[in-house]
Amino acid sequence: MTLLRSVSSLWLAAVVAVSAADAPKVLPIGSPAPDFSLPGIDGKTHTLAEYSSSKVLAVIFTCNHCPDSVAAAGRTETLYQTFKDKGVSVVAVNSNNEIGLRPDELGYSPYGDSEAEMKPFAKDHGWTLPYLYDGATQGFAIACGAQSTPHVFVFDADRKLRYTGRMDDAGRSKAPVEKSYVVDAINSLLAGQEVKEPVTRSLGCSTKWLTKKDAVAADQAAWEARPVTVADLDAEIAKKLRSNTSKNVRLINFWSTTCGPCVAEFPTLVDTARRFETRGFEFISVSFDPKEDRSKVEKFLTSRHAAVVKENEKSLQDEGRTTGNYHWTGGNPDKCAEAIDSEWTGALPHSILVTPGGKIVWRQSGEVDAVELRRQILKALES
Repeated sequence: MTLLRSVSSLWLAAVVAVSAADAPKVLPIGSPAPDFSLPGIDGKTHTLAEYSSSKVLAVIFTCNHCPDSVAAAGRTETLYQTFKDKGVSVVAVNSNNEIGLRPDELGYSPYGDSEAEMKPFAKDHGWTLPYLYDGATQGFAIACGAQSTPHVFVFDADRKLRYTGRMDDAGRSKAPVEKSYVVDAINSLLAGQEVKEPVTRSLGCSTKWLTKKDAVAADQAAWEARPVTVADLDAEIAKKLRSNTSKNVRLINFWSTTCGPCVAEFPTLVDTARRFETRGFEFISVSFDPKEDRSKVEKFLTSRHAAVVKENEKSLQDEGRTTGNYHWTGGNPDKCAEAIDSEWTGALPHSILVTPGGKIVWRQSGEVDAVELRRQILKALES
C-alpha cells in the first residue's frame, strides 16, 4: 500500500506539473516504476504487474510519426529479440496524442500518432514486442517524465529506475550502432552491476502533450483564414506544370465537383499538402468542371481550405504563378492529357507525382489511399 500511495502521489504531482509547464520533469534515478494499465495493439490491456517476474523492464516511449522513432524502430525490435529470453521485458509505449500535433509535424512517416495507426506501423517494422497506447490520458508518460520520442526508462528487478535517456548514439543513421546506452544498462543490471551512465539526454521529437491542443487549434484557424484562389488552365500552362522547374515534388490531381470519389478524397489531398509543406512538396489541383461552373469550383475549394502553403509562396512567385488550383478552360481535355499525363484515360479522379525535372514517379486512377500516397511521397522526397 505504501508503494501504491507513493506512486499515486508521484503521478498526481506530475499531472500538476504538466498543467503548469509543457513537459514534466524526468523521473529521478532510484524512483519506483509508476503503475500503468494501457491498451496494446494485441487487443489486451497491459499492466505493470504483468512484468513482475522480469529481471529488467525497459520501457521505450515512442510514436508512429517522429523521424527519430521511425529510424529507431528496427533497433527497438532488435532490442526486444536480443533480451526476450534473458528475463528482460521490452515494452514500447506511444506517449503522443494526435490532437497535440500540427499537420506539418507529420511529414516523415505515412502514419500519425492515433491509436488506430499503431498496429499498421508495428506491422511495417516487424514488431513483435508489446506496443501500448498512453495517448488518451498520457498519465504514464507524465509520471515518467517522457521528454521525447524515443525516450528510454530501464527498471531493475525491484522496479527501481536505473537508466533513463536515449537508446543509443545511432540517431537516424543506418550504419551499425557504435554505442547503445540501453544495451549497456540492461547488461549491467543482469550482471548485478551498477549502470555506469545512468542518465543521458533523450533525443527526438518532443512528446506531443494534450496541453498543445490550443496551439494546434490556432494553427488550424490560421490555415482556414488563408485565401483560396483558382486560375484558368490551358495546354501551355499545363506543360509548365508537368515540366516542374521547381525544387518540389509535385502532386497533380484531376477532379470535378460532380465526382463522388474526387470529393471524398480531396480532404486527404489538402491534408497531405500540409503534412509535407516543409519538405519540398506541392499540391496542384485541376478541375474539369464545365467552364460556366467556375463559381462551384471556387466554392468547393474554399470550403475545403485548399490554400497554398506558406512555404511554397516564393516558389510560385519564381514560376510566375499565383495559385495551386486550376480550372481546365483549354477546350478538348486530350490537350491536358498530352501536356501532363498521356496515360490518363479520362477517368476521375486521377493523380500523379512529378519530381523536379518533370518525371512521373507514381500515378493513381481512382480514389487514393492516404497511407500509400504518403509512402510514395516519402519515397520521392528521399530518392
